[in-house]
Amino acid sequence: MRRHPRRGEAGRAVSPESVPSEKGAEVGRRIGVGLMYGLWRPRVLGAWKVPASGPVIFAVNHSHIVDGPMVIGVAPRASHFLVKKEAFIGPLGRFMTRVGQIEVDRATADRTAITRALGVLENGGVLGIFPEGTRGEGDFAALRAGLAYFAVRGGAPIVPVAVLGSSEKRGRLIKALPPLRSRVDVVFGDPFEAGDGSGRRTRKALDEATERIQKHLAAHLENARRLTGR
Repeated sequence: MRRHPRRGEAGRAVSPESVPSEKGAEVGRRIGVGLMYGLWRPRVLGAWKVPASGPVIFAVNHSHIVDGPMVIGVAPRASHFLVKKEAFIGPLGRFMTRVGQIEVDRATADRTAITRALGVLENGGVLGIFPEGTRGEGDFAALRAGLAYFAVRGGAPIVPVAVLGSSEKRGRLIKALPPLRSRVDVVFGDPFEAGDGSGRRTRKALDEATERIQKHLAAHLENARRLTGR
């Protein structure tokens, strides 16, 4: 029986070649395990809350460049993060592509990145997003609409993830990184649905979903700080 191509952003067909490699992402996860546990002392809480299968979105706070690699290395499932195109330079860029990460142009509505991200969810994979859009205080205070779009459009539950301790101190050898062997806490929260059950994808519906998401993420961050004492 002939299979019809899957539909991505704006109803366009999603070819298998356009979807990031799941095997590559698993290789990236294993590399991340070695690096993160070798360089620092991650303490992971709530990893059992991550659904064992099916599409999932990690919504991660972002205060340091190590946050993404840290989640990739400690999460129980391989993940594909949306990463700014400026990071895809030279050998590092080629490596990130091979391990299933998604290059995105934050200055435009990057249709290629959107299609690839939706392809991850349609394949039952894990998509990683920094909903604040860039590094900052990491407090989920202001969210962009992208997370709501992917959650509603992709029909995927959101798992809030708080990374704490990555930006508290600078390392002695490499000032851009946390001190070697310092503790970094990663707290996974309960999955939740962003939509209201109506299936609406209007601008108003996405704005309302973003408000719901922000409340969930802020509550999770507060709970994570209480659990870790940070």
